[in-house]
Amino acid sequence: MLTYRLPGNGSTARVTVWREVRRSGALSLQRSAVVFPEEEPFRRAVDRLRALVSELGGESTALRAEGLTEGDQARLVAAWNEARDAEYTELTDECAKFLAEIDHELEIEKLTLAELEEEESELEKLQRWHERIRGRDVHSASAAKDAAEALTAARAALERYATAVFEHSQP
Repeated sequence: MLTYRLPGNGSTARVTVWREVRRSGALSLQRSAVVFPEEEPFRRAVDRLRALVSELGGESTALRAEGLTEGDQARLVAAWNEARDAEYTELTDECAKFLAEIDHELEIEKLTLAELEEEESELEKLQRWHERIRGRDVHSASAAKDAAEALTAARAALERYATAVFEHSQP
């Protein structure tokens, strides 16, 4: 658990910390109080967040905490999984958009190497995003399977598109 306090009334520091909290995958309990699972990648995230708060002129306190009851722990795990499910669902939605884009490019026969490179780059972004979410998914969120399947479908669509571009570019 990490609590922090930032100086002043300006929003720039709060937004900067908020962005780092989101990037780390921490679970916000309330304003200026976040929790992380006690696993190595998250220990590094706590260190980064503490350094950022200090750099911005604030102060932080990190504590080891656990729920007093099984219900407390279960609520934390459920909240953690809910946050990961939201990320997986957003990724799944973006994969669906990617599939629609590939279908559209095939439909209008926009079979250029430049477009293929753009689509490859987009798939790489989706794959990196998936890896970041998986790295934070320490409690096996339920939407993980759907996201993995959506990413597999996106890879297959790109392969179909690459084959079409290749065939189109041959004399």
